[in-house]
Amino acid sequence: MVITKISLRQFTAFERLELVPSPGINVLIGTNATGKTHLMKVAYAACAVVKEDGTGFGEKLVRVFLPSQRKLGRLARRVQGVSRASVSIHRGERRLTLSFAANQNDPRHAETKGEREWVRAPLECTYIPVKEMLANAPGFLSLYKNRETHFEEVYADLLHRAYLPLLKGPMEETRKRISNILRQAIGGKVRTRGEEFFLESSKGSIEFTLLAEGYRKLALLWLLTQNGVLLSDKPTVLFWDEPEANLNPGLVGDVVDFLLELQRCGVQVFVATHDYVVLKEFDLRKTGKDQVVYHALYREKNGGPVNMETCTELADVHRNAILETFSRLYERQMDRVFADTVAAVVEK
Repeated sequence: MVITKISLRQFTAFERLELVPSPGINVLIGTNATGKTHLMKVAYAACAVVKEDGTGFGEKLVRVFLPSQRKLGRLARRVQGVSRASVSIHRGERRLTLSFAANQNDPRHAETKGEREWVRAPLECTYIPVKEMLANAPGFLSLYKNRETHFEEVYADLLHRAYLPLLKGPMEETRKRISNILRQAIGGKVRTRGEEFFLESSKGSIEFTLLAEGYRKLALLWLLTQNGVLLSDKPTVLFWDEPEANLNPGLVGDVVDFLLELQRCGVQVFVATHDYVVLKEFDLRKTGKDQVVYHALYREKNGGPVNMETCTELADVHRNAILETFSRLYERQMDRVFADTVAAVVEK
């Protein structure tokens, strides 16, 4: 069972939020500082507790968000009168809940419920941050383990998954079909030598430090498909923050096709985006059987709490900051065309 509900109370930007996600693809949109990344991180932290050995939910939240001095209480909403924050993540009948005071320092002393039952259910999860990490992988895990670094744990988690060996045996048809979408986009396969990653193609072997960053992200997805992280026999959740970052718009269609194929195989996907092309590719490429839901986060006024609008069709989203921006650009373009036309007529 994947995530069925996310409830937040006085947590970071959220005064009160309840999200009932699609078991398929969830597209998060909204202006900056409306909590898209925070929403994905809190859900990821809950999912990752299943994979952690001895790490509680509160501690995982701190490692993923990395508040100052690692004080859990700094994740409480910063408004006068707020004394406690709470997070509740549901997976069917299972529920993982964390409640903590705004002045709470040690995450181990926060009030946690349902953790013992929660961790008994195997779950696979991956969080892909905006910054590409494979090019900087050599030595990072050793540094992260042995030194005090200011990196959110999503980076270390991702490298642990990327370093997993490829699966043995012949590739089943589903994995072959999905991986071919990415292989054609990147023009080759990914190989690991020591702690370095290389793209191998007909042109030779190229280390990731010399590879375009957009291709590195697609190569990472190919790798996670091949080693079984994204097509596991367990319930699987993928979180991806701004997939459009450093990616040519011409490749966005390949990314969307890949994500649609993943959800057809039962993978739950959360994507946060600021890109019009991403939205339209989902809108145009999905079929009637695909489960794609749009969650628009917004504030009624600056500094106010974050609200949310959920729609199954892009055209029904009223609080679409991306479309509003592009509409204004189009209007400005039309104003310029009209002004140029009038000027040309006057000159004649």
